[in-house]
Amino acid sequence: MTWTGPKELKSQLVRLWERGEFLRDVVTGNARFPLRLSLKSPSSADITDRFEAVRAWAAELAATNSVRVDWQELRHRVQGAQKLPASVWVESLENTLSWLGKRREWERFSAQVSVTRQTHPALLPWLEKRPLQALELSVEWPQLLAVVTWLVEHPRSGLYLRQVDLPGVHSKFIEAHRSVLAELLDLTLHTDAVDHSKTGIGQFSARYGFLEKPTRIRFRVLDPAIRAVPGSVCPDVTLDADSFSLLTIPVRRVFITENETNFLAFPQVDDAIVIFGAGYGWDALARSHWLQNCSIHYWGDIDTHGFGILDQLRGYFDHVDSFLMDRSTLDAHTAVWGSEDKPLRMDLHRLTPKESALYDDLRDNRIRGKLRLEQEHIGFHWLAQCLEQLLDDTTAPHSGTLR
Repeated sequence: MTWTGPKELKSQLVRLWERGEFLRDVVTGNARFPLRLSLKSPSSADITDRFEAVRAWAAELAATNSVRVDWQELRHRVQGAQKLPASVWVESLENTLSWLGKRREWERFSAQVSVTRQTHPALLPWLEKRPLQALELSVEWPQLLAVVTWLVEHPRSGLYLRQVDLPGVHSKFIEAHRSVLAELLDLTLHTDAVDHSKTGIGQFSARYGFLEKPTRIRFRVLDPAIRAVPGSVCPDVTLDADSFSLLTIPVRRVFITENETNFLAFPQVDDAIVIFGAGYGWDALARSHWLQNCSIHYWGDIDTHGFGILDQLRGYFDHVDSFLMDRSTLDAHTAVWGSEDKPLRMDLHRLTPKESALYDDLRDNRIRGKLRLEQEHIGFHWLAQCLEQLLDDTTAPHSGTLR
C-alpha cells in the first residue's frame, strides 16, 4: 500500500526538522503553521477492490494525534457516498514538537536566539544559516558569545590564544572552536580588526590579531670548525624562524632531509649544515634570505609527494638541487621499495628534465603501481658514496669536503 499513513506524515516533519526549518523559524519569525502535509490517497480502483483497507486507512488518519484531517465526500459507483481524507494539517508548532519529541531542543535553541539577539544581533544570520550546528553548540554558546564579546572589546590584542582570560572559558577553548569562532568573528568584528589575507584554521591567530607560536627550524652543524654554540662541536640546534633568519655562521652548503635519523646521522661536511625538513611548509625557511647565497640540496622520498615538496621548495629557492632522488638510487634499492598511499596527479613545473621523467614514471605507474622509496631505506654506504661524488665535483659551486 502506497497511501500516506501516520508514519509517512511524521517522516515529512522529521525531514523538515533535519533541514533546520523549524529552528530557522525561531530566528526569522516565519509563520509556518498550520502546515499542510503531503497526502497520497487511495484511487477509485482502490475503493472498489480494497474497500476495507481504505476504511482502515481513513480511520487510522482520523485517530492520529497532532494532525487535523479535512474530509471530502465522494460518490463511488459501487460503494456509494463515502467521506475520505482530502488533506492533513499540523495545526501548531506545539503539536509538531510533541509528535517529534523535540520540545527541549527547540527551547534550547530559542534561548540561544534570545541571548544572541540581546548581545550580538549580528550573529542572527549565522543562527539562521546553521541552526542545527548552533543547537549542537548550545552548551558552549555562552562561552562562544563571551569570546566574541572579548574580541569586540579587545581587537587585535597581540596576545596568545591561551592568554585570553574569561570566566568559564578554559585555556584551550578558543583553539578547540576556531572554525565556528572564525565565522562568528567575521560577522561581528570591524573590518579593520580582521586581516582578510589570512584564511583557514591554520591562520586563525594571524587573522584576528593573536600571537602565533613561533615556527621552529631544527638544524645540525656538519663542520666541527663552525662554532655555532660555544663549547659544542656539531650541535643539534632548534631556533625560531626569525632567529634562524639572522644567523651569521659561515655556511656555504645546506642539506635538507625529511627523516630524523638521516638528519642525526648525516656525515660531517665542511662549511655545511643539515636542516630537518618541514614537508610542504617552507614559509618559515623562506625568511632566511642568506640561504640564497648557499648551495641547497634537498633529500626527500622518491615518490610523487617527494617531488611535489621539491617543486614547492623551488618556489622559494629556485637554485635547490635534489639529492638521492634519482633513478640510479631508486634502482639500487629495489629490495626496499614500498607503496605510496595517495600519489599526486598534478603536473609539476619546477623539476629538471631528469626529475620530471622520474616523476612521470612514478605518477603514471610505469615502473610499478604507487611505487615509493622512503629516504630512510637508503643505505648509508650509498649516502656516503653519493655525497663524496657531489663534493668532489669541481664544477659545483662551493665544493666542500666530506669528513
